[in-house]
Parts: sequence; structure tokens; C-alpha cells
Amino acid sequence: MANADDPKNTDKPSDDALGNDVEADMRVERHEINKRLPGRRLDKYLHGRYPRISRTVLQRFIKQGLVTVNALPTKASYEPTAGDVVEITLPPPPPSHIVPEDIPLDIVYEDDWLLAINKAAGIVCHPAHGTQTGTVANAVAFHAETLSRGSDPFRPGIVHRLDKNTTGIMLIAKCDEAHWRIALQFERRTIRKAYFAVCEGKIARDGDIINKPLSTHPSTTQRMILPSASPPRQAMFKEAITEYRVRKRYRGYTTVDLFPKTGRTHQLRVHLSSIGHPIVGDSLYGGRSVSERDLAGNGSTDPIIEFQALHARHIRLMHPIHERPLEIEAPLSSQIARIVEMLEQYRSQ
Repeated sequence: MANADDPKNTDKPSDDALGNDVEADMRVERHEINKRLPGRRLDKYLHGRYPRISRTVLQRFIKQGLVTVNALPTKASYEPTAGDVVEITLPPPPPSHIVPEDIPLDIVYEDDWLLAINKAAGIVCHPAHGTQTGTVANAVAFHAETLSRGSDPFRPGIVHRLDKNTTGIMLIAKCDEAHWRIALQFERRTIRKAYFAVCEGKIARDGDIINKPLSTHPSTTQRMILPSASPPRQAMFKEAITEYRVRKRYRGYTTVDLFPKTGRTHQLRVHLSSIGHPIVGDSLYGGRSVSERDLAGNGSTDPIIEFQALHARHIRLMHPIHERPLEIEAPLSSQIARIVEMLEQYRSQ
């Protein structure tokens, strides 16, 4: 096993090598290999020592010359051997705080411990990196005097997430106790969430349970997949269960209430698409946008909605501090409300 020496000062590579990172904040770490590691590539070895840095990033560091073996550049495929000295130049850590931003929030519930917002479409829940702004996390950091810390500095207060273009209720914890108590309810599946969706076609059954496991697509994290006759070797399928109940059928469309029993990424969207009724506007999973002309036969051809017509409408939980039942509801977004209005006017049976 290699042993890490204390970091030492050496010549630093240029700013360009690290994408304008500041030289003064970089550090070099040195590892001496005590014995040969057969079959252990350099990038895998480094990932074992720096698990918070992805192999893709480590491979980029190697290509940029930020990793040397015996003071010479090398390749990610190199297998370290006894006596090798591996040095890696690490960029400065990312910022560890969220920049507060005065972004409007539609608050549907608030007390000293908990905040519930009606999230708009087009806004992500939290930054993916230190410099990203314009997220829910930035907005609540401006609004609330205190927020829970959680385990990730880029997600203060964020207990659960919604897709970027899914609207509706999001819970924000103002203190650590509220955070872990709500998180425990999610883990135990005692929180009851209800979503509303407009789907394509007429759903035949009044209600059903869809039990189909999901996995991240092997080549992109932006899409989920269902099991197939020949699933990708990298796919790791996890249980995913959705209950649905038909609210009303229209000519060519159906509105439904959805009750997720698990909380997988894109679960409701994939499950509805899997039964042949994708959500209106959900182009990723087969849904199409609709216009006034599509629904009424005349009027504008501009899409009423260009994202999935899916809304987190209602949530029921135990208040994390008072330990009393709490129910919160959020009105539909203007786009989804407009579609329902036109369905009632022009598509009722």
C-alpha cells in the first residue's frame, strides 16, 4: 500500500492548465509506492486515494501534466510499481458556501423551522458546482435567516428535490433538527406526496400500481431506463413503484393523480411513458407539446407548455418539531392550469 507524505511546495503549473485556478491555492501531494500494484491503473490508484474526485477528472489531470511519476508525465493506464513516486497537483477546493440571490419565491407555508415553496419550472434545486447561481438554494439563502447545513454545503436546507421543469411543493429545512427529522420520514416512506399530471391518450384503467425498476442510462445521467431483454452491463436497477388514479378523461388526454411509493429520478415520467401515456410536453420520454390550436382546433400554434405537465400538488407529513400532521398544497402552474382549462372547454366528453 502506498503511503502519503505531507504536502510539499514545488513549482506550480500555469493557470491555463487548471482553467484559471489560482496558483497560490494549489497544492502538490506526494505518494511513494511500496510495492507493485498489478492491474491497478494510475487513475484507479488515485481515485482510491481521492474518492471525492471522479476518475474522469483525474484522467484530465493526468493529461494536463498535473500528475507525474518519478517527476515525468505519464498516462492514466500506467501501472505504478515499487519505488515509484507519484505527485499530483490539486486545484483549490470549490467555494463552500451558497451566494444568496434575491430570486422571487412562491411561499405556500412557513414557520420557524420549515419553509415550503411552490417551485417554478426552469429552476434547478441547488448548484452543481461552486460558481453556479440562480438556483432554489441561492433563493432560499437570501430569504431565510438560517438554513440546515445537511451533508452538502451546496444544498443548505434542501431536503428533497424536484426535476428542473417539474413544478410544485419543495420542503426547505431551517435547522438541522428539522432537516434530519424530515429526511427520516422520507427514508421510512411515511411522507405522502401527490402529483398531478396531464397525459396523452385515454388511460383505460381508473387506477393501477406501476412497479418497474429504474436505472440511470449507461451513457448519460440525464435519462433513466427500464429493464430490457438485454440491459446494459453497467445498469444498476432500483425498485420504483408508482400508484396512479385517473381524475378525468378527455378526448385524447387524461388527467391523473400520482402517488410515488419510491423516489427515483424521473420515476413518474418514465412510468407513465411505459404504459403508453407520456406526460404532455415531456419530450425526453415521448411526450409532445400542445398549443391552443391542438386543443381547440383554432388559435395560436405556440406551445402552451414546453416542459412536462407534472406538478407536485400536495404533501402530508408530521411536522418535524411539533410532531403534528401537516398538509400543504400548491396551486398548478399557469401553463398546466391553462391546459386543463382548455381541456374542459374543448375536449370534455
